[in-house]
Amino acid sequence: MVKGQQIIEEIKQIPTKMQKILKQSEQIKKIAEKYQNYEHMFFLGRGINYPLAMEGALKLKEISYIHAEGYPAGEMKHGPIALIDEKCPVFGIMTKDSLYDKTRSNIEEIRARHGRVILLATDGDEEAQRLAEDVIFVPSTMEMLEPFLNVLPLQLFAYHMAVLRGKDVDRPRNLAKSVTVE
Repeated sequence: MVKGQQIIEEIKQIPTKMQKILKQSEQIKKIAEKYQNYEHMFFLGRGINYPLAMEGALKLKEISYIHAEGYPAGEMKHGPIALIDEKCPVFGIMTKDSLYDKTRSNIEEIRARHGRVILLATDGDEEAQRLAEDVIFVPSTMEMLEPFLNVLPLQLFAYHMAVLRGKDVDRPRNLAKSVTVE
């Protein structure tokens, strides 16, 4: 099968895989319950998952009012790692992509500093369970299509965090006008 045809076939499977992730909403809510009282959080990703780390942090800030920052996992050594401790959880995106080993190494550094880790990982990744306190699994897909799947748990996590903190997710403070009115 030609590469283009493989991409088309994988794209056709994305909606079914998204439904599988959405069915994990209650599990994601349980994870959010553990972290709802934290006031700071980092989101880490590498390569194609770095923009998703920024999106996860943005959504958490916008609707739950928790200070959150998205960073490229490889840049944690340049300052932000000094802030890692048990009071600042890290949500890492560590799916089985071409940068998996490097991301895993960054997560191990966070664990060595007693950081609390939530991981977004590919189904069946036993290593993720060893490294993290909590893991949300996503179905495997082509690396270029991972953002379609990986963004959903990040958004669900932010949603549950906000609701648990008693925030109005439909009218976020200081954003309501910009997101509800043109």
